[in-house]
Amino acid sequence: MSKHTINLTVNGKRRTLDVQSNELLIDVLRDRLYLTGTKYGCGIAECGACTVLHGDRSVMSCLVPAVAADGWEITTSEGLAKDGELTPVQESFVNLGAIQCGFCTPGMVVTSTALLRENPDPDEAYVKDYLRGNFCRCTGYVAIVQAVLDAAGKMKGAAAT
Repeated sequence: MSKHTINLTVNGKRRTLDVQSNELLIDVLRDRLYLTGTKYGCGIAECGACTVLHGDRSVMSCLVPAVAADGWEITTSEGLAKDGELTPVQESFVNLGAIQCGFCTPGMVVTSTALLRENPDPDEAYVKDYLRGNFCRCTGYVAIVQAVLDAAGKMKGAAAT
């Protein structure tokens, strides 16, 4: 295998890493940078547990070769809160019981963050459709959808003030 030097900005920090040509972004995040909020679920982009933000867009890190992420700005679930203050999405997930076992939670929160950046005023059908690639085996999705809609309301209210 050949090695490549890549540059990433992860959660606001610039990183330079030597990676193998077959190394995946999820492995770099979890095993090299110790950002274990990004979960390895299925390995085929079907469950959403490995979701991270590339800019404002959600991507499944289990399918991204690390060399392809050279130059990317990445936000993991650990990078969403600022100065220890939860985002409206994180707050709503906690307050409305959208967290059960926690395995899917980081991917759900990251995907929901991308959703609200793309559409700050979604309806229930939009949220359900957007989250269709993220699987949760505990909650039945009702609390998750409510949390996203609640966060949208909080964000809209904050923008109005």
